[in-house]
Amino acid sequence: MAGKVTLADKFALFDEQWAPRLAAHYNGNEVRLAKVEGEFHWHSHPDTDELFLVIEGELELEFRDRTEAMSAGDLIVVPKGTEHRPCARNGEVKLLIMDAEGTPNTGDETTAYKPVEV
Repeated sequence: MAGKVTLADKFALFDEQWAPRLAAHYNGNEVRLAKVEGEFHWHSHPDTDELFLVIEGELELEFRDRTEAMSAGDLIVVPKGTEHRPCARNGEVKLLIMDAEGTPNTGDETTAYKPVEV
């Protein structure tokens, strides 16, 4: 049976940066929550799109040809195979990220953080 997910409650359960947590599953996708600060590394996901929704804070999503400045309530879908780098240079950002199940957050299975459920 389905139950509601309260994002604030789920975010309160962890403090680790760049370590996504699973909040829900949806049609073969994982709804992940992450707290981020600083710069991540350049990467891509060759087989799937990736959705970012900023819940709190300011995120810069860098692409090779441009940077998208995002704030709370902004959403972007990164097309599969597109190199990108999320950066939170103005303090912590809380993100909801939707990826196909099992997609490595780093774009590389050997360096990926394995998300755990919250």
